[in-house]
Amino acid sequence: MTLTFASPPQDKAELESGPAFTPRFDEKGLITAVVTDARDGELLMVAHMNAEALSLTLETGFAHYYSRSRDRLWKKGESSGNLQTVREIRTDCDQDAVWLKVSVAGHDATCHTGRRSCFYRTVGVADGEAKVAITDDHRHFDPAQIYAGN
Repeated sequence: MTLTFASPPQDKAELESGPAFTPRFDEKGLITAVVTDARDGELLMVAHMNAEALSLTLETGFAHYYSRSRDRLWKKGESSGNLQTVREIRTDCDQDAVWLKVSVAGHDATCHTGRRSCFYRTVGVADGEAKVAITDDHRHFDPAQIYAGN
């Protein structure tokens, strides 16, 4: 079974308070997905979903995303073993973004760099230039070993 989504209602009150989940995909057919750890709330990643990825996520309970760079659907953790089991999905007021609260299997890492979160760097200014600094250099797995055949 593949879920289909109705078009968002024109009535703002219905969109914001009605019972129907009617995601507002952008002009490329994507919706932003913010992903946090269900256990401690840490921000793990931000990704995109098309209707198929969102449908598969709802149907299977495992997070699926749409890769803009690879132009294809992917099941998060399929290669690394770090599958994301969805514990809760929320949508924002105008239904153009979703928030997934997940449990991460395997190495408890989400980032392809081997880190727990894709947000492992801070941004600041030094000597008049924007710079990044690594704040989490702990690798939960070696990406070269995990993704060697990809």
